[in-house]
Amino acid sequence: MVLLRPSALLLAAFALAGCAGDNYMPKAEPSMYRSLAQPGATLDDAAAASMISGYRANNGLPAVTLDPELTRLAQGQAEVMAKRDKLDHAAGKPFVGRLKASGYDAKTAAENIGAGYHTLAEAFSGWRDSPPHKANMLLKGATRMGIAAVYTPKSKYKVYWALIMAEPE
Repeated sequence: MVLLRPSALLLAAFALAGCAGDNYMPKAEPSMYRSLAQPGATLDDAAAASMISGYRANNGLPAVTLDPELTRLAQGQAEVMAKRDKLDHAAGKPFVGRLKASGYDAKTAAENIGAGYHTLAEAFSGWRDSPPHKANMLLKGATRMGIAAVYTPKSKYKVYWALIMAEPE
């Protein structure tokens, strides 16, 4: 015969109660881990801004907010690279030319591109671990950003990325 203390009995009852619920639903996967290498997948750009802002805060820099114009420019760059299946800052036009042609006034701006990262977490980690890309994410004075990911099933990379960081004029 096994005797349980009242506290152990109460603990066992709580443990069993947690298993007995028919209504338990696991929490959804965080969007930063959602694969974008599939039709219809969408990037959570608010999560990207939050992730990059947190990284900047850890490095003593101000947060960034999403800028619709920078997001549009990032989307255009990711689409051109995906269409050509080529990772290239100058796909279409060079970055500075694209920024000027859009009419966006920036004191400073930088662009990160990538291919083959299937999740936001992978893209962020790849950029963070590359000194020039890290420097762009930590661009002093930047307060705005735009980011895009484009799925392309015919490419070995599957997903092309573009991130633009800027300090508006």
